[in-house]
Amino acid sequence: MSVLSDVMLSQVEVLDSTMAYREAGTPGAPVALFLHGNPTSSYIWRNILPLVAPVAHCIAPDLIGFGQSGKPAIEYRFADHVRYLDAFLERMKITSAYLVAQDWGTAFAFHLAARRPELVRGLAFMEFIRPMPTWNDFHPDQIETFQRFRTPGIGEEMILENNVFIEGVLPAATVRKFTEEEMEVYRAPFPTPESRRPTWRFPNELPIAGAPSDVYATLEEAHRALTASTYPKLLFVGNPGALVSPSFADSFTKNLKNCEVVQLRSGLHYLQEDHPDVIGANIKEWIKAVAS
Repeated sequence: MSVLSDVMLSQVEVLDSTMAYREAGTPGAPVALFLHGNPTSSYIWRNILPLVAPVAHCIAPDLIGFGQSGKPAIEYRFADHVRYLDAFLERMKITSAYLVAQDWGTAFAFHLAARRPELVRGLAFMEFIRPMPTWNDFHPDQIETFQRFRTPGIGEEMILENNVFIEGVLPAATVRKFTEEEMEVYRAPFPTPESRRPTWRFPNELPIAGAPSDVYATLEEAHRALTASTYPKLLFVGNPGALVSPSFADSFTKNLKNCEVVQLRSGLHYLQEDHPDVIGANIKEWIKAVAS
């Protein structure tokens, strides 16, 4: 695999495949586990990890099928990712961590926290996944596009054949313009239609209007647990945001306990690419405060 301006990551055997991960900080310090979403990888945290490393042992895996991790012959459904992530945590002996997550990474973080609350030291999150009762709860400018992603035949052509998540969604949902080197790193894991199947599966897993029913029910339960939880939380909000607008964040956090909000001056969906300095600095200070 060509990673161009990226580095070759450490790999561990996980189930029937391998998972890659970035690491920074001092082993023995509290773990900060960074979870990315679609169609990115741990690369999206590259400018944030060094800022958090002075106060934590930072570990950022590439989800199975993404980045430099393996691509086993699985469906890449939500439950598949949970299995591989759980196995990764066991392999890495992670039993306690600050969870830092964006996009689908938040869904895995919420689900993990609901199942294993004793693992969670705190949760920092942004642009999060949630069950949406109707399509009107989705970003209004993206409803038609994401409905097409979920339409048999059309979604496959858009995502598998035309690689629209890398070439379209990623740059369109980031305020700044990517360099060609950065784009090549994001393209590297997905050179063929079949290799892009993980990026196609995620929009089909979004819990909208009750479907898919298993993911919808799982994330309803995870959000109930999130609302009941008392561990420290830190929410970053972009302006105008994509999945999470400032106004939605305001109403959502009224139901959360022990949650601080950092309002970024701009930002759509991939906030780590627009504000790594602000995000990293705030996570560092938040961890220091929680640990004190």
